Amino acid sequence: MRLLQSLALACVAPVLGAGSEPMPRITTDSREYCIELAERLAKMPGPREEAVTRLVEDGVRLCDSGHPRLGVARLRRAMRAMLAGH
Repeated sequence: MRLLQSLALACVAPVLGAGSEPMPRITTDSREYCIELAERLAKMPGPREEAVTRLVEDGVRLCDSGHPRLGVARLRRAMRAMLAGH
């Protein structure tokens, strides 16, 4: 039990600021972040390979169906593929 408490404290300690107030944690596995990534991808210039288009479509579909973590992963892969093409 003592080991579990020590591990929990070690995980929480970096989140605490100088005033011992919890610092906000930024998470990117949300539907809002999916939308943001999809919008950024839509604004990127240049031709799109079919694989990139499929990744974007899959990512948006996954986000819309309640799987934001998987959707964000697909959208990030699409972003990397688009950036690698430039």
